[in-house]
Amino acid sequence: MYKKILLAIDGSENSLRAAAEAAKLAKAEADSVVEIVYVTVPPKTAREILLEPSKEEQEKVRNAKIQPVEKILDDAAVQHKTSIITGEAAPAIVQHSKTAGADIIVIGSRGLNAVQKFVLGGVSNDVVQKATVPVLLVK
Repeated sequence: MYKKILLAIDGSENSLRAAAEAAKLAKAEADSVVEIVYVTVPPKTAREILLEPSKEEQEKVRNAKIQPVEKILDDAAVQHKTSIITGEAAPAIVQHSKTAGADIIVIGSRGLNAVQKFVLGGVSNDVVQKATVPVLLVK
């Protein structure tokens, strides 16, 4: 079935639900590995650079978002690893899925309505549109 499962997370409740679904997929195949992918977006403006938290604070925030996902996978006895990548979220996730040889991408939906999706777009929507492997979108 799916041996390399890429789980894209952002720390939201939907990420936790996506982690639970990724665990179910991984348990269906004995040798499956879930790769947790967290994307950091680099600052774009001088103001963002000046207001950016310290590296230690960034790591603390990142770990607070990743640890609950790792716990879900640990509790399910699922083999996993974590990757921190940098870039715009959707293109970075899609590119990483290609580089890592992922068989499927699992990602949580933010639940945007039609107007919000039109105006704001949406990472999960962009991943679904641009991915070259199946995508499981979890609500």
